[in-house]
Amino acid sequence: MNLNSKKIFYYILFSHLILWTIIPTIFNTNLPLDTIEGLVWGNELKLGYEKYPPIFPLFTELFYLIFGNQDWAYYFLSQLFVVLSFLVIFELSKYFFQDDLHRLLSVLLLECIYFLNYTTPELNAFIPLFLFNSLTALFCWKAIKFNKNSDWILFGVFAGISTLTYYLALYLLASLSIFFIREIFINKKINHKYFLALITYFIILSPHLYYIYSDNFKSIEYALFRSFGDPLSGISVIKIFDHIFYPIIFLVKQFLILVPLFIFVRLVAQSFKTEINFSDKKLVFLIAITFLPIFLMFLTSIIGGIRIRTMWMTTFYMFPGIFFIYVLRNKIIAENFKKFLIIFLIVFISLPVIYGAQSYIQTDKRTDFPGKKIASEIQREWDKNFNNKIQIVVGDGWVYGGWYGGNLSYHLADRPKLRYKIKDNYLNEGLVKIDTLNSIKFCDGVLLKIEPYFDSCLLGKVNN
Repeated sequence: MNLNSKKIFYYILFSHLILWTIIPTIFNTNLPLDTIEGLVWGNELKLGYEKYPPIFPLFTELFYLIFGNQDWAYYFLSQLFVVLSFLVIFELSKYFFQDDLHRLLSVLLLECIYFLNYTTPELNAFIPLFLFNSLTALFCWKAIKFNKNSDWILFGVFAGISTLTYYLALYLLASLSIFFIREIFINKKINHKYFLALITYFIILSPHLYYIYSDNFKSIEYALFRSFGDPLSGISVIKIFDHIFYPIIFLVKQFLILVPLFIFVRLVAQSFKTEINFSDKKLVFLIAITFLPIFLMFLTSIIGGIRIRTMWMTTFYMFPGIFFIYVLRNKIIAENFKKFLIIFLIVFISLPVIYGAQSYIQTDKRTDFPGKKIASEIQREWDKNFNNKIQIVVGDGWVYGGWYGGNLSYHLADRPKLRYKIKDNYLNEGLVKIDTLNSIKFCDGVLLKIEPYFDSCLLGKVNN
């Protein structure tokens, strides 16, 4: 890559990191919901959780140990995952392009995808999956190309970590499995090193599989519930029409998400006319990682009659840049890059500005919740009445528990554990109980009303 291209690439990555860290830090009063949830889980590191596998909380906890309850750190962590993902995609691109401009474009195009910038301030399990799915694809291709034991092992390692980040990674792994099956049929033989990756994958996954079993498959049950409704219910909540309507809506949304990318591709490509050669292994691999997961999700929607949340597909948008530049590489006009870059930079700078403006104008978002202020008020009242630390926050239900309780767990200096029910082993422990007024019967201590948020907030000990 020439010097100018290098500078452009790294300037864009650095600017993305800084802009999408600073803007949310300035304009958001509180961390988003999913980030708070990850911090609550990370407060009690386990091999898995009722909703998700363990990797996301592991990273939030690592950053909490370093930075504490500094909001900017978690916006930074989110963007660090994004930028590192772009670096991995850039590394992957060198196996598909000889032209440095093509490599650069394959990454810059990713900034045209809504879910890779505008939504990234909300750090959730999808964000680290950008990185680990990208690493899975990179080492999968290196393993195919070089057939080195180390690459097959690393492919298995990152495939395992991806699955431990979010179960939707299985759609990418299923797509790669289809690719390998195709290769077996074409070559009429099995590369036994496939099993090296497979064994590594299950070694990485085995502690979590044990956790799932010991936890009565609660995380799997949750995943099924999110997809199909209550999996334990004997009554189907799915209508026949849903098997048609939801898949169509899903495909329309996927197309709309990629429209900005198509526009920017057209700025540098002479046309979209190209020939697809399915004997080209590189092309087939790119199809497998770019479109097969979307197709498999589409089939899931058809078979299950389920509404696919657009957010679920965010992690599979790491590869369209490489794909479209690869199939149109002979149509790319280098002289058009300057025009592309000018328009790109306008959009690139405008998006965080728009995000900040929206956050400033719209004042009823979760990120406007005064979590720090409420925690300070509770801490001040606690210190007036008690000498011990706040060890537990109890809040029933999603609002009082997951949101209000989660915010207190994060913002309070003692960083108490979050619980959803009071149990006997909480006796004589420092406790904050947030609930409706009926919580008075549980606690013995100081009653606060923090309107309009808490109907009651009790500080003290649990009655015997």
